[in-house]
Amino acid sequence: MTTLPPRRPIRELPDELISQIAAGEVVERPASVVRELVDNALDAGATQITVRLLGGGVRLIAVEDDGVGIPPAELPQAVKRHATSKIASLAELESVGTMGFRGEALAAIASVAEMGLLSRTEGDGHAWQLDVRSGELAPGARSQGTSIEVRELFYATPARRKFLKSDNTELAHCIEAVRRHALARPDVGFAIWHEGKLSAQWRAVPLQGLDGTARRLADVLGEDFIERAVPLMWPADGSDARGLRVSGFAGIPDAARARADQQFAYVNGRFVRDKVISHAVRAAFDDVLHGQRQPVYALFVEIAPERVDVNVHPTKIEVRFRDSREVHHAVQQAVESALAVPRAGQATDAAAYAPPPTATPAWTPPVRQAGFSFPPREPEAGHRVSDVSALWGAVGAPTAPAVPAMPFAPATGSAAASPEGGFAPGLRDWAPPAAAQPSLPDGDWPLGRAIAQLQGIYILAENAHGLVIVDMHAAHERIVYERLKRQLAERALHSQPLLIPATFAATPEETATAESRAEALASLGLDVAPLSARTLAVRAVPTTLAQGDPVELARSVLAELAQHDASHVLQRAEHELLATMACHGAVRANRRLTLDEMNALLRQMEVTERSDQCNHGRPTWRQLSLRELDALFLRGR
Repeated sequence: MTTLPPRRPIRELPDELISQIAAGEVVERPASVVRELVDNALDAGATQITVRLLGGGVRLIAVEDDGVGIPPAELPQAVKRHATSKIASLAELESVGTMGFRGEALAAIASVAEMGLLSRTEGDGHAWQLDVRSGELAPGARSQGTSIEVRELFYATPARRKFLKSDNTELAHCIEAVRRHALARPDVGFAIWHEGKLSAQWRAVPLQGLDGTARRLADVLGEDFIERAVPLMWPADGSDARGLRVSGFAGIPDAARARADQQFAYVNGRFVRDKVISHAVRAAFDDVLHGQRQPVYALFVEIAPERVDVNVHPTKIEVRFRDSREVHHAVQQAVESALAVPRAGQATDAAAYAPPPTATPAWTPPVRQAGFSFPPREPEAGHRVSDVSALWGAVGAPTAPAVPAMPFAPATGSAAASPEGGFAPGLRDWAPPAAAQPSLPDGDWPLGRAIAQLQGIYILAENAHGLVIVDMHAAHERIVYERLKRQLAERALHSQPLLIPATFAATPEETATAESRAEALASLGLDVAPLSARTLAVRAVPTTLAQGDPVELARSVLAELAQHDASHVLQRAEHELLATMACHGAVRANRRLTLDEMNALLRQMEVTERSDQCNHGRPTWRQLSLRELDALFLRGR
């Protein structure tokens, strides 16, 4: 039997202990102090911030800025708990527009370290220095701005100091904290010194808008990040009439990494880790990423302050949106629109998008959602995937001739020849519709002109930059897939009632979501109703997914609605079916093509969205520049 300790009376904690408890939430390591002090410097209007460190920030953290400064009469107030100049009422708390607002950072830091402040405002003849421990205020010397020194972090709580890592590790965390601020504020210069040596420096960028953001991203993350990224903007005109705007850069699928270490999301200039934003980005990359690769991006969400709650986490790294569905939609649309433009159709240096061969892993089957699969649906009776006239009509102007989704007939043998000199049915008189043709002079197509076919698998083409190699099955698979998606999107989403409702034991969260989000479920074609406090019944599912498991479908949708306030499950499941149809309908390997057929495929790639990756995220084409070809043969050496 466990012996209970003697009962102790309830009493108020001393102020020092209260501050140390608060410091446990705010000050985790030296990087936490750096983040809070840089926040204050930015709120003060600084244009240059310098961070000086000793011992990885454990022995010394000094942050200097050229902001407006603090009047001498307010210096003692600045280090008191819950003292701030940034908010004064509940209304201001609900529409915070500054990086800091709680007024507890300096007090929390002072409770676990030695701290001093030196500040000068514009009208003062000299600076004033405050020793926080003694409270002594004395004249000092510095230009306009504020300097804060924090020495011997956690000296008052030795047990917490034991949990810190090596100096190099703590230094890396401090640099990362400043780097996150630097990405969001290209108009501010940053410098980090460690042990008297310059560790990192990013000068202020005089450019505005996406140009300034691109320059700062290149400075901080490297030129390679920008060279392999596409700009994004939502709404497309850059306006914020709706009180919401998304901008930034998203890496092309070839730039994806094994780890999620280059994913930066900002809300009103504040770095956040938000499930709604990360889910929206992942949904936008759904059918262009290979396997479990992680996208790279730097996204900046600007939203009216009253529509987002930043007071939900002690370190302010999490936020809560009033309408998370709207934010999810905006982020997904911004990233999808940027990725949809085929790089093959852009008259740019295609070699810049060709990563080293090691950047592309060997192909593995695409990962499906665990415990959630739908058998491929057979096309309706009387039509095949290759039956162009039955699946879709003309694309573009009504008077334009129909563009076949797959101009090649499926091969019936290892090297089946097309009738009448090699033309596949539907391709003999085919040409891209006038509205879709890039306005390039003859002989200057981005993917060049076909010159040969290699082993019945690859198309070799010549363009202005060198040699283009195309995986013809992967490329045609994407073309067919995008046309099927477009055809499906033009139809309304219909529900199909189940003859016998599918019931399942639901968790309290699933039941609550089904009741509160009934309208959202209905808009997705689902009818999920409670039979009892612990049982839900699926009465209808979308017609396109009628052959799937209704219970798994309902559970997946409810889980996403509860977590992200938006569901991508149905679209992902429908796209899996279309991907299967496109894979079976695309031209097969070992299918011999004529030069006209190969050129027709290249022209389609140049006008098809996301044609740079197949449905499984594998690349469809690669560029070998003349310089790379010369290097293979040691020319010029």
